[in-house]
Amino acid sequence: MATKIKLLIVDDHAVVRKGIQNLLEDEENIEIVGEASDGMEALEKVKTLKPTIVLLDLTMPKMSGFEVAKAISDKFPTIKSVIFSMHNNPEYMVTSVENGAMGYLLKDTSKEEILKALTSVSEGEKYFPPTVSAMIIDGLLSQRKQKVTPKLKNTNLFTKISKKEREILKYITEGLSSQEIAEKLSLSVRTVSNHRANILRKTDVKNTAELVRLAME
Repeated sequence: MATKIKLLIVDDHAVVRKGIQNLLEDEENIEIVGEASDGMEALEKVKTLKPTIVLLDLTMPKMSGFEVAKAISDKFPTIKSVIFSMHNNPEYMVTSVENGAMGYLLKDTSKEEILKALTSVSEGEKYFPPTVSAMIIDGLLSQRKQKVTPKLKNTNLFTKISKKEREILKYITEGLSSQEIAEKLSLSVRTVSNHRANILRKTDVKNTAELVRLAME
């Protein structure tokens, strides 16, 4: 008998967490070991519950799914993460891989596909929606590596934020975590987090993913 997949569900909406639980609770090879409503709680649960896979919402308070995936990849390399998102965007999928995620699932996907993804990832294979081939992801990844810096196109954004915040925003669009930005700019993680919060407030967006999209428009 195959080893059970221990699944941790991370989403800031209780109804989504409950829905996934209801969908998968009767599956013999899956054990739902816990749930979390934000990134910080997720990392605490990962430490204590030692799941096989963490199913991660992309847009959450405190930390984005990208940041949580990066932290899991860095601190718990044997634990795999799968981004669970409503955005069918190859760029987001590439960013997920760059941050250590092993898969990317869309929220409107079927139960069969969720099971297929969890099984593939538990066996060490990456998984993306059928509409996005691995070749596309690999192509985007290699393009990203050749680029020095993504260009920030939305100049209206810059009038709202300070010079230091513009610098931090550039690193955010490159997919760096608060920790990495702090190291690059010789700042504390708390200071970077405060700047991020100020950027979100000044630009009137809800989360990092929206901010990145706005900056690149």
